[in-house]
Amino acid sequence: MQKAATFGVGVEYALHCLLFLIDIPAGANLGIKDIAAFQGISVTYLSKVFARLKKAGLVRSTPGVKGGYELACRPGEITFLDVVEAVEGPLSLFQCREIRQNCILNEGSSVTPYVPQGTCAIHAVMMQAEAQVRKHLEAKTLGWLHASLQASLPAKRLEATRNWFKAALAE
Repeated sequence: MQKAATFGVGVEYALHCLLFLIDIPAGANLGIKDIAAFQGISVTYLSKVFARLKKAGLVRSTPGVKGGYELACRPGEITFLDVVEAVEGPLSLFQCREIRQNCILNEGSSVTPYVPQGTCAIHAVMMQAEAQVRKHLEAKTLGWLHASLQASLPAKRLEATRNWFKAALAE
């Protein structure tokens, strides 16, 4: 049996790490080593995630020793769906295999073979569900996430995060 479709951990890392790029000063950029160190993940893995984000136009990179990443768009313009599709590829929750054509009754029986016409009812329901997921992910932006966290996280935690990255930028 095929494993159920899920969003990989890369999506979670991407969303968390993109948040750090919101609060850096204009014209500054964060190095992948600093972002990976803060999150406690491999630089190699995070580099792959950021390469996909860059290819999708969500971040820009600056090469060099003091190089790094910055957002390529305003936080309110980057949707969760943008991040999911940048990291995972096009959203596809259901893969219809048109198995209704494989029925044994279609093979030389006295019953008139069934020739499917139109969209399968199962496929239609699954596509409606995918449309709802897509709509929900399009409605949530990086800006919305940032504002939500600013309102819900302890002020000391937010300040400590900003100070950590401020120190990283100063190095």
